[in-house]
Amino acid sequence: MSPVKISQSAPRADLDSVWVVIPLFNEAEVIANVVSEVRATFRNVVCVDDGSSDNSAKLARQAGVAVLQHPMNLGQGAALQTGFEYVVSQTDASHVVTFDADGQHRVKDAAEMAELALRKRISVIYGSRFLDKRTKPGLKKRVVLQVAALMTRVFTGLRLTDAHNGLRVLSREALGKVRLEQNGMSHASEIVHQLAKSRLSWKEYPVEVLYTDYSKKKGQSLLNSINILIDLIVR
Repeated sequence: MSPVKISQSAPRADLDSVWVVIPLFNEAEVIANVVSEVRATFRNVVCVDDGSSDNSAKLARQAGVAVLQHPMNLGQGAALQTGFEYVVSQTDASHVVTFDADGQHRVKDAAEMAELALRKRISVIYGSRFLDKRTKPGLKKRVVLQVAALMTRVFTGLRLTDAHNGLRVLSREALGKVRLEQNGMSHASEIVHQLAKSRLSWKEYPVEVLYTDYSKKKGQSLLNSINILIDLIVR
Protein backbone atom coordinates (compact mmCIF):
# COMPACT_ATOMS: atom_id res chain seq x y z
CA MET A 1 0.00 0.00 0.00
CA SER A 2 1.29 3.45 -0.87
CA PRO A 3 2.08 5.82 2.01
CA VAL A 4 -0.46 8.50 2.84
CA LYS A 5 0.41 11.83 1.25
CA ILE A 6 -0.27 14.51 3.84
CA SER A 7 -0.56 18.00 2.42
CA GLN A 8 0.93 20.83 4.45
CA SER A 9 -1.55 23.43 3.22
CA ALA A 10 -4.46 24.48 5.43
CA PRO A 11 -8.15 24.13 4.45
CA ARG A 12 -9.54 27.29 2.91
CA ALA A 13 -11.71 29.45 5.17
CA ASP A 14 -13.89 30.56 2.26
CA LEU A 15 -15.10 26.95 1.95
CA ASP A 16 -15.93 26.41 5.62
CA SER A 17 -19.66 26.25 4.89
CA VAL A 18 -19.16 23.45 2.34
CA TRP A 19 -19.19 19.73 3.17
CA VAL A 20 -17.75 17.04 0.92
CA VAL A 21 -19.58 13.70 0.81
CA ILE A 22 -17.49 10.74 -0.36
CA PRO A 23 -19.26 7.39 -0.85
CA LEU A 24 -16.80 4.50 -0.66
CA PHE A 25 -16.78 0.75 -1.13
CA ASN A 26 -13.59 -1.29 -0.82
CA GLU A 27 -11.27 1.62 -1.58
CA ALA A 28 -8.48 0.76 0.88
CA GLU A 29 -5.85 1.10 -1.85
CA VAL A 30 -6.51 4.80 -2.41
CA ILE A 31 -8.93 6.25 0.15
CA ALA A 32 -6.30 7.64 2.56
CA ASN A 33 -4.63 9.63 -0.21
CA VAL A 34 -7.95 10.81 -1.64
CA VAL A 35 -9.20 11.98 1.77
CA SER A 36 -5.91 13.70 2.62
CA GLU A 37 -5.96 15.60 -0.67
CA VAL A 38 -9.59 16.68 -0.16
CA ARG A 39 -8.90 17.81 3.43
CA ALA A 40 -6.05 20.02 2.27
CA THR A 41 -8.74 22.27 0.74
CA PHE A 42 -12.02 21.39 2.45
CA ARG A 43 -12.25 21.38 6.24
CA ASN A 44 -15.52 19.41 6.36
CA VAL A 45 -15.57 15.89 4.89
CA VAL A 46 -17.73 12.84 5.58
CA CYS A 47 -17.17 9.40 4.06
CA VAL A 48 -19.99 6.88 3.81
CA ASP A 49 -18.60 3.36 3.88
CA ASP A 50 -21.09 1.21 1.99
CA GLY A 51 -20.46 -2.15 3.61
CA SER A 52 -16.80 -2.50 2.63
CA SER A 53 -15.12 -5.83 3.35
CA ASP A 54 -11.69 -4.19 3.64
CA ASN A 55 -10.39 -1.54 6.06
CA SER A 56 -11.55 1.47 4.01
CA ALA A 57 -13.50 2.95 6.93
CA LYS A 58 -10.55 2.66 9.33
CA LEU A 59 -8.17 4.30 6.86
CA ALA A 60 -10.61 7.15 6.20
CA ARG A 61 -10.94 7.80 9.95
CA GLN A 62 -7.18 7.76 10.36
CA ALA A 63 -6.99 10.38 7.61
CA GLY A 64 -9.10 12.62 9.86
CA VAL A 65 -12.69 12.61 8.59
CA ALA A 66 -16.10 11.56 9.88
CA VAL A 67 -17.13 8.11 8.66
CA LEU A 68 -20.65 6.68 8.49
CA GLN A 69 -21.06 2.97 7.83
CA HIS A 70 -23.73 0.81 6.21
CA PRO A 71 -23.82 -2.72 7.68
CA MET A 72 -24.09 -4.11 4.13
CA ASN A 73 -23.50 -2.92 0.58
CA LEU A 74 -26.55 -0.89 -0.51
CA GLY A 75 -25.12 0.91 -3.55
CA GLN A 76 -23.67 4.34 -4.25
CA GLY A 77 -27.06 6.03 -4.39
CA ALA A 78 -27.86 4.86 -0.87
CA ALA A 79 -24.44 5.98 0.35
CA LEU A 80 -24.96 9.47 -1.08
CA GLN A 81 -28.42 9.67 0.48
CA THR A 82 -26.99 8.74 3.88
CA GLY A 83 -24.35 11.44 3.47
CA PHE A 84 -26.93 14.04 2.45
CA GLU A 85 -29.14 13.24 5.44
CA TYR A 86 -26.17 13.51 7.81
CA VAL A 87 -25.14 16.92 6.46
CA VAL A 88 -28.68 18.31 6.60
CA SER A 89 -29.44 17.00 10.11
CA GLN A 90 -26.05 17.41 11.80
CA THR A 91 -24.48 20.52 10.25
CA ASP A 92 -25.33 24.02 9.09
CA ALA A 93 -23.67 23.49 5.70
CA SER A 94 -24.64 25.79 2.86
CA HIS A 95 -23.50 23.38 0.12
CA VAL A 96 -22.42 19.79 -0.46
CA VAL A 97 -19.82 18.54 -2.92
CA THR A 98 -20.15 14.91 -4.05
CA PHE A 99 -16.72 13.41 -4.70
CA ASP A 100 -15.81 9.88 -5.82
CA ALA A 101 -13.48 7.80 -3.65
CA ASP A 102 -11.44 6.25 -6.46
CA GLY A 103 -9.28 9.29 -7.19
CA GLN A 104 -10.82 10.18 -10.54
CA HIS A 105 -11.79 13.75 -9.53
CA ARG A 106 -9.51 16.75 -9.04
CA VAL A 107 -9.85 18.68 -5.78
CA LYS A 108 -9.04 21.89 -7.66
CA ASP A 109 -12.13 21.42 -9.84
CA ALA A 110 -14.29 20.75 -6.77
CA ALA A 111 -13.04 23.90 -5.04
CA GLU A 112 -13.65 26.07 -8.10
CA MET A 113 -17.19 24.71 -8.44
CA ALA A 114 -17.95 25.30 -4.75
CA GLU A 115 -16.57 28.84 -4.89
CA LEU A 116 -18.68 29.61 -7.96
CA ALA A 117 -21.81 28.27 -6.26
CA LEU A 118 -21.14 30.43 -3.21
CA ARG A 119 -20.22 33.56 -5.14
CA LYS A 120 -23.04 33.42 -7.69
CA ARG A 121 -25.61 31.72 -5.44
CA ILE A 122 -26.11 28.87 -7.87
CA SER A 123 -28.14 26.01 -6.45
CA VAL A 124 -26.66 23.16 -8.49
CA ILE A 125 -23.41 22.85 -10.42
CA TYR A 126 -22.79 19.73 -12.47
CA GLY A 127 -19.24 18.79 -13.43
CA SER A 128 -18.75 18.00 -17.12
CA ARG A 129 -15.80 16.21 -18.71
CA PHE A 130 -16.99 17.34 -22.16
CA LEU A 131 -16.74 21.13 -21.82
CA ASP A 132 -13.01 21.11 -22.48
CA LYS A 133 -10.44 18.68 -23.88
CA ARG A 134 -8.58 17.63 -20.73
CA THR A 135 -10.40 14.31 -20.27
CA LYS A 136 -9.60 11.45 -22.65
CA PRO A 137 -12.42 8.92 -22.27
CA GLY A 138 -11.92 7.14 -25.60
CA LEU A 139 -14.29 7.29 -28.55
CA LYS A 140 -16.66 4.47 -27.56
CA LYS A 141 -17.08 5.68 -23.99
CA ARG A 142 -17.52 9.26 -25.16
CA VAL A 143 -20.31 8.22 -27.55
CA VAL A 144 -22.14 6.18 -24.88
CA LEU A 145 -21.96 8.96 -22.28
CA GLN A 146 -23.04 11.62 -24.76
CA VAL A 147 -26.01 9.50 -25.84
CA ALA A 148 -26.92 9.15 -22.16
CA ALA A 149 -26.69 12.94 -21.77
CA LEU A 150 -28.95 13.39 -24.80
CA MET A 151 -31.55 11.02 -23.35
CA THR A 152 -31.40 12.83 -20.03
CA ARG A 153 -31.95 16.10 -21.87
CA VAL A 154 -35.04 14.66 -23.57
CA PHE A 155 -36.47 13.38 -20.27
CA THR A 156 -35.68 16.44 -18.12
CA GLY A 157 -35.25 19.41 -20.43
CA LEU A 158 -31.81 20.15 -18.92
CA ARG A 159 -29.22 20.68 -21.63
CA LEU A 160 -26.46 18.79 -19.86
CA THR A 161 -23.38 17.58 -21.71
CA ASP A 162 -22.40 15.07 -18.98
CA ALA A 163 -25.27 13.77 -16.88
CA HIS A 164 -23.29 11.01 -15.16
CA ASN A 165 -20.36 12.82 -13.61
CA GLY A 166 -19.97 12.16 -9.89
CA LEU A 167 -18.50 15.60 -9.17
CA ARG A 168 -21.32 18.03 -8.40
CA VAL A 169 -22.23 20.81 -5.98
CA LEU A 170 -25.67 21.04 -4.36
CA SER A 171 -26.96 23.86 -2.18
CA ARG A 172 -28.78 23.07 1.05
CA GLU A 173 -32.04 23.95 -0.70
CA ALA A 174 -31.22 21.53 -3.52
CA LEU A 175 -30.49 18.76 -1.01
CA GLY A 176 -34.06 19.16 0.23
CA LYS A 177 -35.30 18.27 -3.25
CA VAL A 178 -33.32 15.02 -3.50
CA ARG A 179 -34.48 11.65 -2.24
CA LEU A 180 -32.44 8.88 -3.83
CA GLU A 181 -34.07 5.48 -4.24
CA GLN A 182 -31.94 4.11 -7.09
CA ASN A 183 -29.03 2.38 -5.39
CA GLY A 184 -26.94 1.57 -8.47
CA MET A 185 -25.21 3.92 -10.88
CA SER A 186 -28.62 5.12 -12.12
CA HIS A 187 -28.77 7.36 -9.06
CA ALA A 188 -26.98 10.01 -11.16
CA SER A 189 -29.96 10.14 -13.52
CA GLU A 190 -32.28 10.24 -10.52
CA ILE A 191 -30.50 13.29 -9.10
CA VAL A 192 -30.83 15.13 -12.40
CA HIS A 193 -34.52 14.20 -12.76
CA GLN A 194 -35.41 15.36 -9.25
CA LEU A 195 -33.47 18.61 -9.47
CA ALA A 196 -34.89 19.38 -12.91
CA LYS A 197 -38.37 19.31 -11.37
CA SER A 198 -37.27 21.78 -8.69
CA ARG A 199 -36.42 24.47 -11.29
CA LEU A 200 -33.55 25.66 -9.12
CA SER A 201 -30.69 27.55 -10.77
CA TRP A 202 -28.00 25.31 -12.25
CA LYS A 203 -24.83 25.39 -14.30
CA GLU A 204 -22.29 23.00 -15.82
CA TYR A 205 -18.59 23.44 -15.10
CA PRO A 206 -15.62 21.96 -16.99
CA VAL A 207 -13.78 19.31 -14.98
CA GLU A 208 -11.17 16.68 -15.69
CA VAL A 209 -11.87 13.00 -15.05
CA LEU A 210 -8.69 11.00 -14.43
CA TYR A 211 -8.92 7.55 -16.01
CA THR A 212 -6.36 5.48 -14.14
CA ASP A 213 -6.01 1.71 -14.17
CA TYR A 214 -7.47 1.72 -10.66
CA SER A 215 -10.52 3.87 -11.50
CA LYS A 216 -11.26 1.75 -14.57
CA LYS A 217 -11.14 -1.37 -12.43
CA LYS A 218 -13.54 0.26 -9.96
CA GLY A 219 -16.21 1.11 -12.51
CA GLN A 220 -15.02 3.55 -15.16
CA SER A 221 -15.04 0.92 -17.91
CA LEU A 222 -16.97 1.05 -21.17
CA LEU A 223 -19.25 -1.71 -19.84
CA ASN A 224 -20.25 0.48 -16.91
CA SER A 225 -21.15 3.30 -19.29
CA ILE A 226 -23.32 0.92 -21.30
CA ASN A 227 -25.06 -0.19 -18.09
CA ILE A 228 -25.85 3.46 -17.35
CA LEU A 229 -27.41 3.78 -20.79
CA ILE A 230 -29.50 0.63 -20.23
CA ASP A 231 -30.71 2.00 -16.90
CA LEU A 232 -31.91 5.14 -18.68
CA ILE A 233 -33.77 3.14 -21.32
CA VAL A 234 -35.63 0.92 -18.86
CA ARG A 235 -36.57 3.66 -16.38
